[in-house]
Amino acid sequence: MKTSSTIFVAIVAAALGAYGYSLLAPATPAHNEHTEHSEKKPNDHVEQDEHGADRIRISDVKLAAAGVTLAEAASVTLTDTLAFNGILRANQEAVVQVTPRFPGLVKSIQKRIGDKVGKEDLLAAIESNQSLTVYELKAPLAGTIIERQISLGEYASEQKPAFVVADLSTIWVDLSIYRQDLRRVRLNDEVLIDPDDGRGEIKGTISYMAPIGSSETQTALARVVLQNPDGRLRPGLFVTAKLILTARNVAVAVRRSAIQTLENRTIVFVREDGDKIEARPVELGDSDPRHVEIKAGLSAGEHYVAENSFVVKAEMGKGEAEHD
Repeated sequence: MKTSSTIFVAIVAAALGAYGYSLLAPATPAHNEHTEHSEKKPNDHVEQDEHGADRIRISDVKLAAAGVTLAEAASVTLTDTLAFNGILRANQEAVVQVTPRFPGLVKSIQKRIGDKVGKEDLLAAIESNQSLTVYELKAPLAGTIIERQISLGEYASEQKPAFVVADLSTIWVDLSIYRQDLRRVRLNDEVLIDPDDGRGEIKGTISYMAPIGSSETQTALARVVLQNPDGRLRPGLFVTAKLILTARNVAVAVRRSAIQTLENRTIVFVREDGDKIEARPVELGDSDPRHVEIKAGLSAGEHYVAENSFVVKAEMGKGEAEHD
């Protein structure tokens, strides 16, 4: 019995000693690992600069992978414009209907729709019903065949055009002007025509304003004549146009897609120190459909997030959450 009591006392003493040692022991390795992990976070967490603006470290590779593009703040010309819809038409002053002189049988056809012809080029041969002789149908001007109304072996009538030839080196752009905008549109006004073919806008001037309007659409026609040496403009296709009303140069501007709101502040994300993006508070000025004037907060020559700025905003929000 005495031996058992001695063993019990020894066990209790050992347990108490271990407990006391644990209270004096330094921080556990797990705590150290947490500290080391925290020290690796600066590449992700949000910090602030000397002005209190939020900044986040993010590499060019990560920006590119997210589809984020940078641009340089610079001087631009802001424009006040009117937008119109329009349609391309062949210049009706250079369109000719080629009609047989005498009715008869079509003996041969030399040209098809889309063929380019010179003046006096042979289009078809027709056997006259009256004389039974074959006469030639020729192009009265150089241009392109845009219609053909006869077929080989059929009867050709002098009452119906056999071909329509158009000189497409110039094209009419017929614009629809709404009644409320008519007072702002004048002859010789400059317009930018966008054929929506990826090749940019074409500058032209209004050369004709219709004296009457359409009762169905409540619009009036304004016409622009454009040069078309390479056949880029195709009659029948729709276009859009912008009439430039006013233009003003501003010292610093960014694309509209760059503007974001963060914590009730209007900001632009600015590239700093090679690997940081700063949420820079800015003061906005005038704008047009593409650009916004920056009156304060950003200087010309600084690089900013121009496209997909919402991606950076989301990344900054995630960084704040992790930092908290």
